Amino acid sequence: MSEPRSAPTVGQIVLGKRLQDLREKAGLSPEQAARALRVNQTTVRRMEKAEVGLKLLYVEKLLQTYGVDREETDAFLGLAEEANKPGWWHNFRDVVPDWFSVYVSLEGAAKRIRAYEPHWVPGLLQTEGYVRALMAVGFPDACREELDRRVALRMERQALLTRPEDAPQLWAVMDEAVLRRNVGGPDVMRGQIESLLEAVERPNVTLQVVPFDSGPYLGCSGHFQIFRFQIPELPDIVYAEGLTSAVYMDQREEVSAHLQALDRMCEQAATPEGTAAFLRDLLKEI
Repeated sequence: MSEPRSAPTVGQIVLGKRLQDLREKAGLSPEQAARALRVNQTTVRRMEKAEVGLKLLYVEKLLQTYGVDREETDAFLGLAEEANKPGWWHNFRDVVPDWFSVYVSLEGAAKRIRAYEPHWVPGLLQTEGYVRALMAVGFPDACREELDRRVALRMERQALLTRPEDAPQLWAVMDEAVLRRNVGGPDVMRGQIESLLEAVERPNVTLQVVPFDSGPYLGCSGHFQIFRFQIPELPDIVYAEGLTSAVYMDQREEVSAHLQALDRMCEQAATPEGTAAFLRDLLKEI
């Protein structure tokens, strides 16, 4: 049976979809593909869904069964070997649940990230002081070492916004309540707002605040992110988080509904320029 992995990397997700496409193009069912490997069809389905690692011997046999030529097979195997390597966040597996490991993998591979936050500053824009204050509330029984690890993970994630090449575009919409909620005290909030003002000066960061006086708006129910990739095999993916788990959606109808909600929020929100002015005025109040 294929080797299990705690959470798939983006490479495994992409190659799993590619294996499914090749199988379907060859006109074979999962059962027929499984017979070539002499395994249960569940193994084939789990490989295609990136629920297990890509065992290279299985991958090679499947590609031969699907009629893939030697050159393409060798290239595919090279990609599979690379995809099976754990991401940098694997070093934080003691504080990262499996369902969030997928998020970190998608976030790191996305070309564009759109986010809506009704409660907190988006994770990629949080200061260390803000993060530490949130973690102390979110994990009240955690020891100092564990809290330090959780803070370090979030700060490490932020490095993707300043990558010298291929840094993603971040477009975030926040409710005004996010900035009115006192997290960590006045000094922390002052530092956080100053950090946001610096962030919006970057060409790859767009921030909009939905002010209280704009009234009710679509999407008030909870926060979510939408990831878009340059990889053709990977569709837009919506991430919505609960208290102890998360949902990943890639069906066209679900993604479209979230995109439409974000677009409507952006229409009601202050413009990026207006948001920067709002942040400067708010800073004077603290």
